[in-house]
Amino acid sequence: MARAGQRGSGRARTDPGAQRRRAPRPTEQGIVPVLAEVAREVDRAVQRPPTRPAIRTKFQVVALLVREERARVMSDAALSSARRTEQLKRLDGVATMLARTAARDTSLLELLAEDAKVSDAARAYKATVMRAGGLEPPEEPAPAAQATPMFSAASSQVVPRSVISRQLANPFLAPDYEAAAKQTAARTRRLEGWELLEPLFRSFERAATGAPACMDLPEPRPVSTPVGRELMPHQAQVVTATADGHRTFLLADEPGLGKTAQALLAAQAADAYPLLVVVPNVVKTNWAHEVGLWTPSRRSTVVHGDGEQVDGFADVVIVNYELLDRHVGWLGSLGFRGMVVDEAHFIKNKTSQRSQHVLALSERVRARTFRPLLMALTGTPLINDIEDFRAIWQFLGWIDDKKPLGALQAALEETGLTPADPGFYAAARTSVINMGIVRRRKVDVVADIPARRVADLPVELDGAVGRSIRAAEAALAARMVQRYRSAVQVRDGDAVVDGADLDLDLARRVAAAELKDSSSKTGGENVFTMVRRIGQAKAGLAADYAAQLARNVGKVVFFAKHVDVMDQAEQTFADRGIRYASIRGDQTPRVRAKNIAAFVDDPEVSVVVCSLTAAGVGLNLQVASNLVLAELSWTYAEQTQAIDRVHRIGQAEPVTAWRIIAAQTIDSKIAELIDSKSGLAARALDGAGDEDDTSSTDVQLEALVGLLTDALAAEGVD
Repeated sequence: MARAGQRGSGRARTDPGAQRRRAPRPTEQGIVPVLAEVAREVDRAVQRPPTRPAIRTKFQVVALLVREERARVMSDAALSSARRTEQLKRLDGVATMLARTAARDTSLLELLAEDAKVSDAARAYKATVMRAGGLEPPEEPAPAAQATPMFSAASSQVVPRSVISRQLANPFLAPDYEAAAKQTAARTRRLEGWELLEPLFRSFERAATGAPACMDLPEPRPVSTPVGRELMPHQAQVVTATADGHRTFLLADEPGLGKTAQALLAAQAADAYPLLVVVPNVVKTNWAHEVGLWTPSRRSTVVHGDGEQVDGFADVVIVNYELLDRHVGWLGSLGFRGMVVDEAHFIKNKTSQRSQHVLALSERVRARTFRPLLMALTGTPLINDIEDFRAIWQFLGWIDDKKPLGALQAALEETGLTPADPGFYAAARTSVINMGIVRRRKVDVVADIPARRVADLPVELDGAVGRSIRAAEAALAARMVQRYRSAVQVRDGDAVVDGADLDLDLARRVAAAELKDSSSKTGGENVFTMVRRIGQAKAGLAADYAAQLARNVGKVVFFAKHVDVMDQAEQTFADRGIRYASIRGDQTPRVRAKNIAAFVDDPEVSVVVCSLTAAGVGLNLQVASNLVLAELSWTYAEQTQAIDRVHRIGQAEPVTAWRIIAAQTIDSKIAELIDSKSGLAARALDGAGDEDDTSSTDVQLEALVGLLTDALAAEGVD
């Protein structure tokens, strides 16, 4: 009986798959038929569980060699196009067999992860298979020189089921081999041996011009947007630059200039899907909302907790910084072709875990994809603490820990200068800016944007508090539904059946009765206590966003209705080391004047926390151009009065009011109603009539009507 390694016909034959096999025809020689034979052996063995360790080793080795052989075939310039296509087709056949095998035993997928351990036995078997296919295995590095996995297999990491399903559907996601062929380091000549990173950072101080750092952007071309939405010219410039081939951006526009829309439409222009978006917790729900507004043909998924609800097949995956440690493993292997980091100054401390996760993920993306879309979004001015941007430049692939990389290194070489030359710093600063720094201020694009606008920021109320609020809202709706059905029963007797047409007039009477009871009750859950609880639940998120704005643009006005919401916000600012002033209804005129002066005149006081009722009139806070509405008003007029504390004669910048809205609660309905009243209020001011179309009672009543009709619709009443 022939045995592996037996000599015959003057040459050695090694057969790791079976002990006897016919001699291969010339077209079957090489590594591919050997891999196919081992893959068949593994598949047969997996059909007879349990899968033994030796079989798992063979599966892993064949998968590794399929990947390596694909890379070799793609980069082999000596192969004709027909021969390359034939080889790739044969390799795909082996990959298909392995995919079928992995579907039988999904635990085998663990062996395909980038950080999966390759045992000594696997390395030895890999060498045997390579020799059997006529390849010479490379020398193994000494153990001390072996690279450590980019991601540790921490016990806290999870893999959502939907992601496993995606992996099963495409377990052999091939890298972009164009990336492997073209991502080569720039050849250094004149600058060899020079320390360049410190001069690059210092160039933003020594060669500062006083104007915002911004690359030359092309004239904006028309951008396809959903019906009813239109990009402003400065936004279209970034999308046009992306369409022209630019792929790395440090987008540092001031808040209110639409960085989210620019990033999403840039991803569409670059076809950078799937797209990974890493954001602060307070804005991740808003990002999903914006995906639906600007790129409605793309599905988004938001990672919460352990990711039980994650859609592994989504085009845009949105995760907050705090969850990276649990999800970084599967995020690193999903095959993203683009990555956006919002509030990118969060990663300025390179020793922090979240910074390390972000940098590792971007390295994965750059390793797998040739010229992926990478965007760092931050409103922090570039001229302050430039060292804070070391991690951001590394995320974008402009530098590593020691030196400039690729295009930036080449640009520095092309200047013809060294750090010893007088003109180096100006040229170096320009070289970095041209890599993709984009900084516009409101005053720079004032013609593009309205003098004032309200920007909604939906937030998700997680945890027990969120569940409690949603349960209370459901109980309120159920109480009104019961009232409605009882009234119909009394009116129509036995003729009442489910699915009857909705009686809107009756629904309004039921809502009015509930509102009357709510106004008179001293205890129990009603619309007023529920809205107050929503405000309390939003307080921390609203303050967190205000703190981000304060870091980015300076002074911010924070409005709230209830004292406990103001208290929570002030505690958040104190914990963050942000100085604030406070304007409340119980203050004496002297204290009030002192606090206003502190906010207006002291550059160290970044936030003023205002009572919506006490500070809604009679104040001039135009030193700020951004305000946060942590709680919603019951009237459009009250909201407008708050905004007018900032949007006044003498205000040099467009004003943005950031309205924090609790998603999937009555908060959203109230916001819609307030907006619908804006036109009525305008007509009243223009002399159309004296009727008070924007009374708080109207909004309260219609919010309850909406809650009731939605509940009845869910039960099948038309």
